[in-house]
Amino acid sequence: MSKKILIVGGVAGGASAAARLRRLDEEAHIVMFERDPYISFANCGLPYYIGGSIQDRSKLLVQTPEAMHKRFNVDVRTHSEVISIDPANKKVKVNSQERGVYEEEFDALILSPGAKPIRPEWPGINSSRIHTLRNIPDTDRIKARVKEEGTRSAIVIGGGFIGVEMVENLREAGLSVTLIQSGTQILTPFDFEMASVLAKELESRGVQLVFSDPVTGFQEQGNRINVNLASGKTLESEIVLLAIGVEPDTGFLQNSGLEFGPKGHIVVNERMETAIPDIYAVGDAVEVVEFVHGQKTAIPLAGPANKQGRIAADNVCGLNTSYKGTQGTSIIKVFGLTGAITGSSEKILNQLNIPYHVVYVHPSSHASYYPNATPISLKLLFSPDGTVLGAQAVGYDGVDKRIDDISTVIRFRGTVTDLTELELAYAPPYSSAKDPVNMAGYAAENVLRGLTEVVLPADLTGRDIGNIVLVDVRTAIEYANGHIEGAVNIPVDELRHRLGELDHSKEIWVYCQVGLRGYTASRILKQKGYWVKNLTGGYKTYQMSRYSPKLLEIRSESLNLPSAHRETAATVHSSAVPPTVDMVLDACGLACPGPLLQVKQHMDRLQEGQVLKITASDPGFYEDIKSWSKMSRNELLQLDRRQDGVIEAYLSKGGKEMQPISPPSSKTMSNDRSTMVIFSGDLDKAIASFIIANGAAASGKKVTMFFTFWGLNIIRKHERVPVAKSFVGRMFGAMMPRGSRRLSMSKMNMLGMGPQMIRSLMKRNNVPSLEELIRTALDQGVEIIACQMSMDLMGIDRTELIDGIGYGGVGAYLGKAEETGHNLFI
Repeated sequence: MSKKILIVGGVAGGASAAARLRRLDEEAHIVMFERDPYISFANCGLPYYIGGSIQDRSKLLVQTPEAMHKRFNVDVRTHSEVISIDPANKKVKVNSQERGVYEEEFDALILSPGAKPIRPEWPGINSSRIHTLRNIPDTDRIKARVKEEGTRSAIVIGGGFIGVEMVENLREAGLSVTLIQSGTQILTPFDFEMASVLAKELESRGVQLVFSDPVTGFQEQGNRINVNLASGKTLESEIVLLAIGVEPDTGFLQNSGLEFGPKGHIVVNERMETAIPDIYAVGDAVEVVEFVHGQKTAIPLAGPANKQGRIAADNVCGLNTSYKGTQGTSIIKVFGLTGAITGSSEKILNQLNIPYHVVYVHPSSHASYYPNATPISLKLLFSPDGTVLGAQAVGYDGVDKRIDDISTVIRFRGTVTDLTELELAYAPPYSSAKDPVNMAGYAAENVLRGLTEVVLPADLTGRDIGNIVLVDVRTAIEYANGHIEGAVNIPVDELRHRLGELDHSKEIWVYCQVGLRGYTASRILKQKGYWVKNLTGGYKTYQMSRYSPKLLEIRSESLNLPSAHRETAATVHSSAVPPTVDMVLDACGLACPGPLLQVKQHMDRLQEGQVLKITASDPGFYEDIKSWSKMSRNELLQLDRRQDGVIEAYLSKGGKEMQPISPPSSKTMSNDRSTMVIFSGDLDKAIASFIIANGAAASGKKVTMFFTFWGLNIIRKHERVPVAKSFVGRMFGAMMPRGSRRLSMSKMNMLGMGPQMIRSLMKRNNVPSLEELIRTALDQGVEIIACQMSMDLMGIDRTELIDGIGYGGVGAYLGKAEETGHNLFI
């Protein structure tokens, strides 16, 4: 006699169970009950249909009742809600739209009721303008409201996965969006500093964030609805999306004799069996074991639900399959960024008092010399014995495969050494020879082997300032652009020669930008007898940990649309119609100041009113082009960070009105002129001089560079020029470097290896060489003047200097300096 199996609920768990049952037992009588008209749909795709990324609604329907019956011979009964079960008599009671209330017997029962959105008893909660998203009908209602005439804004309450996905897609649909989160961060499965990167991406796309200000109620007013906050503020919009979480939809089972967890989830064993024989439960409504630490949990994810449905079907058919637990591996797209997580977070490990270590790395998504490489921020959590406990990653590209790699290692109870030994696919467009996963493993191994001790950003607060010295080992320029309060600056390349500045009796905490130079510094100091720790992840992680959203305000959000439409466009958004383009510049792969120099050269070729389109991968270009357009009086029409991290800008030549500039006089200085005195002949200072000069020239400034004494060596020709000289002149000529290629470093010259290293780094990072910078400066009209007095003293003839330069004395320099608003001495 065939077995009769009832399945309550479809979608992921129930539909998977039905298909697996039929493949295992062709004779079984399988009945599926679904209270909605849709038995299996892509619920994770619903936000993207609302936002327009998915255009065809039918593609959301994974399986229809007709197709399910035709292929798997399943008796599918839609619009049929199971309202109770009778385990003793093996019956369920069904309320059917077609057949009314009736009972159905079973030999085995699989429960897959899912979870439903939480709706608190707030005043005004029943307004028709407040929506939740669970199924296709919900989607249709929200989509209709978004497309309704007059809908210009939306408020999303709740910063979980569904809430953030809806924020993005409502923004993509053209609405002004505000996200309200009662806590201090979005996406609570992530740790704060990792979630902050995703929050900043939301803000950069024009989303207003409101943290730590819970909702207290609503009032509907005409075609708008007010949202009241605990702070007393009131926000208004045409639509509200409620996404504060879900709860198991198990109310109809409360008197069934089943066992429930503290939050109403059905308790099951590893075979997905409930406390009652022949009754199984799967999906969002069940309580399962967390794989890493073995605690009971409930994680509403489609992947686990599908696996559980298959396992329940196996055990109904006698295959004795078990579910080993869930890692909570999740991923989310937030406009251009991707965030992903697997295993335990730092918050969970602290709650459970589980000992752990943590390291951060910020490697590139693929080989840095291959175009469009973008950084990945990767956090790795591991036990004192090296077992991998969890990981989180945020970046523009390659985040998914790195988290999947680590998730696999966790599933096999692997260690950080396993991460170092993973042999992963490598080619420059896809990865590096040392993959980011390997790099995280190396950093963790260094901690376990005692090669370095690390501190976290949280440790900086409350540190004993009297006994701990904080040392920033980045360059002086990096330090000047921002540093941790109280830190002293000793660049790592100068550290060996400045050890006398550090107190052996005090603990030394070092940091760099991302942790690598800090590790090198910590190794130097440790081997010199210092007690030293490194800030893992460096200054970048420190900045991530200090994020706070902008204050709630009404602001103009668009650079490219008239003010009447600014509420409905992203800060500079690709959905806007791009201007007609007269010339295209691809500056991807170039590092600063390369993109700006290329922009200047291309703009010089355009006529007034013509438009240049620029694409660049240097993250700093987003802010650089804003400043450059203002200084050069060209109009920035549109600016966008694309989904792949590439920055796209449109510039109109001469689009801004020229401001009258008074003729320079002895009493009037011009901000359009800059002068520089280059006294030093060091390679690093020469590079800095010409980068500044080129940047200023690219911004439309008239630049004069005055070379004197040792600086003259920068502009000497490389080849020997036969010139009759005095004895002193010949002596100077023999001692001094001939041309830019033979210059030494001001620090860490290392018998000539220092210049080779800096030139190699410049080439690898697509920074123009010093020789290219000099030629570019001359091409841009930078005026280079050699000090005639210094040439006479040092026996340098004009024929020994590069072509295209001028000659003068202190009078020439003072005349230029008198006209300028900027005067630098290098």
